[in-house]
Amino acid sequence: MPEFGSKNLETLRQPLEDKVVTISRAAGSLTFPANFQFVAAMNPCPCGYFGDDRKECTCGLGMVQRYQGRISGPLMDRIDIHVDVMRVPFEKLVNLDGGEASAVIRARVEAARKVQAARFAAIDKPYVLVNGDMGPAEVQQFCRIDEAGKNLMQMAVRQMDLSARSYHRVLKLARTIADLAGEEAIAVEHLAEALQYRPRGIV
Repeated sequence: MPEFGSKNLETLRQPLEDKVVTISRAAGSLTFPANFQFVAAMNPCPCGYFGDDRKECTCGLGMVQRYQGRISGPLMDRIDIHVDVMRVPFEKLVNLDGGEASAVIRARVEAARKVQAARFAAIDKPYVLVNGDMGPAEVQQFCRIDEAGKNLMQMAVRQMDLSARSYHRVLKLARTIADLAGEEAIAVEHLAEALQYRPRGIV
């Protein structure tokens, strides 16, 4: 991701937020639908070894900060799930034991999608099909949390400096995690998992 120009990266902010792309020219402007799934990857530094437990990073701290700074906070804010991928140990590479079957995972996802389809069928907003489509009004209606959840989110907002956008994205992701678990209510553990996917400064 940081290898792309900052101007090109910043143009992703509107479609990620509004799910439309607007092309403006002298003769006028046109708006096109752009509801897509965005998947990206980046190294922690130019050499790729910052934070590695086996190979020393050759980049200075300032270089690492500049490299990571190529991705703006507002753009990072619009990405729901951030996962740090560490080096895979040899034991896991040679382990022949299979994980969860794809068919089982697919069934769980399809069940969650059915729950969401039923949830949003009752509201008069055809553009809201899944949890990720919810706006603030739908979040307030469908992402209610108990006192324990509110206390956790209050602490997270302070400690992680969450913006209003990040706060809503955490709630929507927690709603999806609860749906995948077959739970009707969002519990503290769903919020805690969703918070783990927010971006954390590597430096």
